[in-house]
Amino acid sequence: MVPAPPASPMRSAITVSLVSEARGGPFVLWDDLEAAAAVAARHGFDAIELFLPAPDAVDPGALRALLDRHHLACAAMGTGAGWVKHRLRLTDPDPTVRRRAQDYAAAFIDRAAEVGAPAIIGSMQGRWGEGGSTRDQALDWLADGLRQLGQRAAARGQALLYEPLNRYETNLISRAEEAALFLDQHQIAGVQLLCDLFHMNIEEADIAAALRNVRHRLGHVHFADSNRRAMGLGHTALAPIAEALHAIGYHGFLSAEVHPLPDAETAAACTMASVRSCLASAPASERKAQPC
Repeated sequence: MVPAPPASPMRSAITVSLVSEARGGPFVLWDDLEAAAAVAARHGFDAIELFLPAPDAVDPGALRALLDRHHLACAAMGTGAGWVKHRLRLTDPDPTVRRRAQDYAAAFIDRAAEVGAPAIIGSMQGRWGEGGSTRDQALDWLADGLRQLGQRAAARGQALLYEPLNRYETNLISRAEEAALFLDQHQIAGVQLLCDLFHMNIEEADIAAALRNVRHRLGHVHFADSNRRAMGLGHTALAPIAEALHAIGYHGFLSAEVHPLPDAETAAACTMASVRSCLASAPASERKAQPC
């Protein structure tokens, strides 16, 4: 077992995908949940973040037993299969599809809550302009969907995580501050932001400043470098980001949603090296970067 990093309110997680339709996506570990949990534990991660093909793809009792066996938590469950597998979107112009999307996401909220985790709305948010929808219509549909799903998550003791995506993946909301303002203006409770450093590298002028400005909504961080590889394998300046997270008292997960490049073991090791060197509790002046 790798020694634990210095004490910090932030915790580490690594992504695991069981969604065959997402093959090639930015998930470190694939297919074999038992083996993935063993890898996560061996590298010293606190949790795994799960991407399942359906809410009932894994028995919650068996999942809890697996997590307990490896001393892991479930950081979150992604609903992305709703889009990549079933073509469901919360902003679809067809009200029947929107209803199915709501029901699908709600089922994920229920299943994630059974293992003490939040669910994520990312790709299921959709786009505007398809089927003749306007941006205002799509944003109204998104607000309605997030409001209902946030209430459901809160009733189960969890937050719902909403992830702003970069401009190439959605034309709705791509910046963290815009997303926080959207949630605030629509008085959407029970929803926190998932800030993905890869998307932020594309959209934000200053990632650290953006994180500081959404501190009241920040609930989860996807820990990815500029090239969607493990942190330390791209050109993202991590020190100011780490300082911002410490300054705002962020207590959530840093979850490696990255490509398994050059291989899964290296991606896991580099992520943990970055967690230890840059996000430890020591002052920035005492932290030194460590090679992967």
